[in-house]
Amino acid sequence: MNNTIKNAVSIVILFLGVLGFSQTELPLKSTEAIDPIAELQNADLQKLLQTEIYKNAEWKSLIQNKKMSIAIVDLTDQCNIKYAGLNDDHMMYAASLPKIAILLAAMDAIDTGELEDTKEVRNDMRLMISKSNNQASTRMIDRVGYDKIEAVLRAPKNKLYDEEVGGGLWVGKRYAAGGKRHPEPMKGLSHAATTKQVCSFYYQLAMGNLVNTERSKEMLEIMKDPALHHKFVNTLDRIAPKATIYRKSGSWKNYHADSALVWGPKRKYIIVALIENDLGEQITRNLVVPIEKVLKKSRSLIKI
Repeated sequence: MNNTIKNAVSIVILFLGVLGFSQTELPLKSTEAIDPIAELQNADLQKLLQTEIYKNAEWKSLIQNKKMSIAIVDLTDQCNIKYAGLNDDHMMYAASLPKIAILLAAMDAIDTGELEDTKEVRNDMRLMISKSNNQASTRMIDRVGYDKIEAVLRAPKNKLYDEEVGGGLWVGKRYAAGGKRHPEPMKGLSHAATTKQVCSFYYQLAMGNLVNTERSKEMLEIMKDPALHHKFVNTLDRIAPKATIYRKSGSWKNYHADSALVWGPKRKYIIVALIENDLGEQITRNLVVPIEKVLKKSRSLIKI
């Protein structure tokens, strides 16, 4: 494609975006390299997020004491995707949420021929994500191995774990009592995440950028319509019944994590939260409405 045609296509895409037209099916099949999540940081969205969260004294305290991390991505305008986060580079224990990293490594291994694509593997991947089944997760870890998971997370294309930006997604222990540990190097955590890197996972997934478009589509299908309806999903079931939810959560003791790609006729966004608090499950439920309020306010600032 010559430069004249390329420029014409870009103008048409921009024009359609301004008029409110956007692709409705996932993945979005990006044809060019996508911007890193950090480059999508939006000052207005950031200010709105902090202002809204700080209205709740308990949440403000948790943020200030590094016990809570939040990040969001507004995908409404695909020509102007926006990101914001609080404590988003602060890596925390994330329980079962990092099982998305096992899913990615397995899909990469299937694509390269390192892992045989069997009915049992597909069933375990679905159980691991939808029902957060620990036995299925452990079987998947044993199939792909820690080295493969780390290599995929660190890969320059993915950059889902990087010490220079606070770490990120990591799986270094089977979801079982026994077995060798492979902790991440910064804090020695076995199952870790930052909200920024989890947002990056979902963003790249939505853009068809994880492994390739076809594998991204397969991962989306596995993450679609979760079987567990707590945390974010509990609220989304009520306020957004027509939206499709792609999701992975996790809890252990007082550590609570949730992440979701919300895709519906009135809302298109990513939301991620990591909380170290006994009431973390309820806090995640209560976060959804204020976050949607933030996103709505942000969109109202757009001037055409």
